[in-house]
Amino acid sequence: MEKALNFVAIVPAAGVGKRMQANCPKQYLRINNESILSHTVMKLLSHPAINQVILALGEDDQYFAESQLAQHKDIIRVNGGKERVDSVLSGLEVIDDSKYPWVLVHDAARPCVTHEDIDKLIEQCLRHNRGGILATPVRDTMKRGTCIEGVINSIDHTIERDQLWHALTPQLYKTDELMLAINQALENERQITDEASAIEQANLPSLLVTGSSENIKITHPDDLALAEFYINKQANHS
Repeated sequence: MEKALNFVAIVPAAGVGKRMQANCPKQYLRINNESILSHTVMKLLSHPAINQVILALGEDDQYFAESQLAQHKDIIRVNGGKERVDSVLSGLEVIDDSKYPWVLVHDAARPCVTHEDIDKLIEQCLRHNRGGILATPVRDTMKRGTCIEGVINSIDHTIERDQLWHALTPQLYKTDELMLAINQALENERQITDEASAIEQANLPSLLVTGSSENIKITHPDDLALAEFYINKQANHS
């Protein structure tokens, strides 16, 4: 990995996480007396190659100002949007791509990412001079369901899993290419589910870099206990 090259990371965190059934946005739920958002951001900033984190927050966010993150010198706050892609675009717009030619985008609800995985992603993307994402191969048998009256309750067919991957984050791309790809996709009113999907629609290549299965996204209440387990495990081995 090129030691002289530094990176900036965008963390879209304007969502509310309704599936968590909590009384605050899920990124502010706590693990070991720290918010999920704090765990995630500090994991990124503690990586030696990451200089800054850009946080895209909701305009009516009432929690960030009371957090320790609000006073951190290496955190830049921008207003997020209705969709993830809007928040990422807000972050991209404040980046000087001459200083940061590459940008990482990482989910706020993935506090268990490891420095080792970030190292692998950076090393492989720089070596091949193309962007890429952390991902894990699909292990389970995959079924496509048939939707009847709004409920998926019947197997339609089995999907071959050999070439299927679970997309994770961070996702790492050249700053100018990602900006252009997102703007083009929005202009063409195409759906963008993650940064890789915008890059795909721009007919640009993306690497799949195998990451740890510990890099879970906290989505449902049961995920909190698993994330706490992984965070404590990683702390004990650091």
